[in-house]
Amino acid sequence: MPTLLPDGRELERYGSLLSEARRIKGTSLGRDAWRRLRGNRVASAALVVLALLGSLAALTPLLPLQSPRAQDLDHRQFEPPNSRPRSLGLAELYEGANDAASEAALVARRESLFGDLGWFDRTLLAARLSIVGDWCVGSWCGTDELGRDLLARLFWGARVSLSVSVVAALVSLVIGVSYGATSGFLGGAVDNAMMRLVDVLYSIPFIFVVIFVITILKEESIKVALREVGVDEISAFFFVIGAIYWLTMARVVRGQVLSLKQEQFVEAARTIGASRRRIIFLHLVPNLLPIVIVYLTLTIPSVMLFEAFLSFLGLGVSAPDVSWGLLANDGIQVITPLRVYWWVVVFPGVALAITLFALNFLGDGLRDALDPRMNEH
Repeated sequence: MPTLLPDGRELERYGSLLSEARRIKGTSLGRDAWRRLRGNRVASAALVVLALLGSLAALTPLLPLQSPRAQDLDHRQFEPPNSRPRSLGLAELYEGANDAASEAALVARRESLFGDLGWFDRTLLAARLSIVGDWCVGSWCGTDELGRDLLARLFWGARVSLSVSVVAALVSLVIGVSYGATSGFLGGAVDNAMMRLVDVLYSIPFIFVVIFVITILKEESIKVALREVGVDEISAFFFVIGAIYWLTMARVVRGQVLSLKQEQFVEAARTIGASRRRIIFLHLVPNLLPIVIVYLTLTIPSVMLFEAFLSFLGLGVSAPDVSWGLLANDGIQVITPLRVYWWVVVFPGVALAITLFALNFLGDGLRDALDPRMNEH
């Protein structure tokens, strides 16, 4: 049968279509979501606030702040907010640390001012001393009942509060996504049994479970055993909270997997012999990322509030460590009908409120940006 070749007009038309197709550039789902997120002014502002807050918290030792632990009961107890600069009294020890004795004095002084710092924080602190020396900004947020600078304690507390929230949310993410995706994909009796376990766990007041577990972890022999394996009290606190918050994530992921496992890409993966684990974690879970990311941004505020609540009760972060919840608890305890030291309550509350608002606004913006049905074009 002879081959029918296109004539000159058809070749010209095909050439114009090809050149037009080359000029058109496709947009990936990620770029499209980022474009829509930037178009949302409230979500963009929330993202900027969170990025700034996280950066300042990570770089806190580099900032010219006072010590979060240094006490002055005689002269600085409940000092109102002021801008008088202070001196740290640490730069000379850094300059003179050239033998074992001076090095030991430096370590002791540094631990009294900032606690046990890791290598990253020690590097930032040394850089700060080489840049601005011992100079510190004033007590812009006042001082507490022990004469400690509240601004420095807010920044150091931000590190703990944000770390607890992010790590606990990630732990709940890993457990919830793995459990829910496995349950939804296997289906049948296995899905039934796994979801009934979730229902049973839902029926248990988790606040009592957390209090019970944290009380056990605070027992001295348990703390010693955890330190021997390299786990401190705060790290255990992270994982305990994260291990409680996975139930709702598991239900959300399981419902999405039930609707996706009958799609053609799953059948194609089965046809080429992909294992169940590969289908779940390489084919189904990536398709759930938009929903998982949105839920993660909404879980972090819940975990942060829960950490603040536990610290407020004295069951969370304990002294000498500091978190925003612990600061709020300290502020409530010193308020009396005779004298109200408003700054010890207002500033921790404002910091916590700004962060929670930003996280919620960012979560709403991500939900709209990652939903293809919200596309206006």
